[in-house]
Amino acid sequence: MTDVQKLETLGGDGITAPLRHATFRRVWLAGLLSNMGALIRSVGAAWAMTQMTSSADMVALVQTAVTLPVMLMAMPAGAIADMHDRRIVSLISLGIAFAGATALTAFAWLDMVTPMLLLALCFVVGSGVALMDPTWQSSISEQVPPDALPAAVALNGMSYNIARSVGPALGGIVVATAGAVASFALNALLYLPLMGALFVWNRVAQPSRLPREKFNRAIISGVRYINNSPAIKIVLVRSMVTGLIGGSIIALMPIVARDLLHGGAQTYGLLLSAFGFGSVIGALYIPEMRKRLSGEAAIRTCSVSMGCALLAVALSRESILTAVALLLAGAVWTMAWVLFNVGVQLSAPRWVAGRSLAAYQAAGSGGVAIGSWGWGSLADVAGVEAALLISAVLMLLSPLLGLWLPMPRVGARGEEPELLEDPDVKLALTGRSGPLVVEIEYRVAQENARAFHNAMQAVQLFRQRNGAYGWSIARDIADPDSWTERYHCPTWFDYLRQRNRATRSERALESEAAAFHVGPNPVRVRRMLERPFGSVRWQEEIPDRSENDVLLHESSPDRSR
Repeated sequence: MTDVQKLETLGGDGITAPLRHATFRRVWLAGLLSNMGALIRSVGAAWAMTQMTSSADMVALVQTAVTLPVMLMAMPAGAIADMHDRRIVSLISLGIAFAGATALTAFAWLDMVTPMLLLALCFVVGSGVALMDPTWQSSISEQVPPDALPAAVALNGMSYNIARSVGPALGGIVVATAGAVASFALNALLYLPLMGALFVWNRVAQPSRLPREKFNRAIISGVRYINNSPAIKIVLVRSMVTGLIGGSIIALMPIVARDLLHGGAQTYGLLLSAFGFGSVIGALYIPEMRKRLSGEAAIRTCSVSMGCALLAVALSRESILTAVALLLAGAVWTMAWVLFNVGVQLSAPRWVAGRSLAAYQAAGSGGVAIGSWGWGSLADVAGVEAALLISAVLMLLSPLLGLWLPMPRVGARGEEPELLEDPDVKLALTGRSGPLVVEIEYRVAQENARAFHNAMQAVQLFRQRNGAYGWSIARDIADPDSWTERYHCPTWFDYLRQRNRATRSERALESEAAAFHVGPNPVRVRRMLERPFGSVRWQEEIPDRSENDVLLHESSPDRSR
């Protein structure tokens, strides 16, 4: 059962159940204020840029400055979220965003803000948000019990949309009455409640039986997992394309308010509120859409609806009509991104959840950041109406991408790993001993050779995404029934992580391949140390005890890999 389906089964007050838990309630309410402050600041920054320059390119770059850090920092941020105390990481991230917002307030108060300084400080604020995002999403399960998790995920997603339906309008009022400096100051102040809520959170850490991965290894593990996960790669490509094309509506909205509707900061704030209110409506209808449509059909529906909304915004000269179009755009925009998010979350196990979500955020935010710059540049050359019309046509054509990269089917995921006992070892090893070479010997009847080879391709993918490298499958030319699977792991600890990361569904693939094995003896597993001299130490930094140690572990038949 998926998270969304679980949410549908909750009782009448199920959606509010997580709010009964003090930690989640404090963090959620403070997060709502923080999101509202960020949106108020975004109105002030965008409008301040329109007052400093008439260039649509520079106005659109405000959105790029905030979202680009997510693309640049995604994988390191995801690795940090998976490796370290999420409470501490969140506090440091908020400190960076608070410092950027405070500096922006001070420079604006002193009337020293220039277009480039505004972009630079928006980038600093965006960097703090980018570092926090994977940690924020990964920490929900630590604040509520498992039975309240689906509702907590839904509430967390709705927080931003609720803020987006109110924050921009408030931002327009604040900027119109007190100026952009007030919006920057309010943003900084509204970070403080969230910092306080996280500070008093008494987080209980769950220690792992294996040492934490090194930072560079953790990043490599995340990249390797995604690279060997076809479902996640498809979602990343589709989300980036959606961000590239649809980012025009967010980046050019200040220009729409100023040039097409001839309005001011309040008009811009009202347009953003219409978009945000549509997002809330869209979030409420996501369970119904997922019940009635497949993932691909739902994304196609969202893309076509978004294209029609972009056409209406481009051609409209009436604020009411534009607001109605933005209401539709906000609803389908949110639906599309939640569908992408569900696709990633249901395709990644917990040990790499932060890095997978970070990659998704990088793809989506990178698309929006690059698209914002591109649409702003096009608007400078051809005008905002032409830019929006081109964006609308491309969005209407984007469902054709599904013919090549259809959205993966998502359902219940066996995300909990099947933990195995450590193998018997007679050689003195340390965690850094390695590389380890694993050989698994099968006997397969010749008439099943092709089916076995096909099954091993799926085994290859999950071995590699869980930490193995140099994978191969070989067949004995003198004994065609004999097959040998071979792969490497960098160190002994890496091997222990690799063999315990496989989920139940991955173990099922392994069992399917092993079912082809025939003969009186079970599948044989051999684990060997490739560089025994210089790798075996009785302490981490002490040379080998003796070169007469046993070099290879005498392997016994073993079905665990």
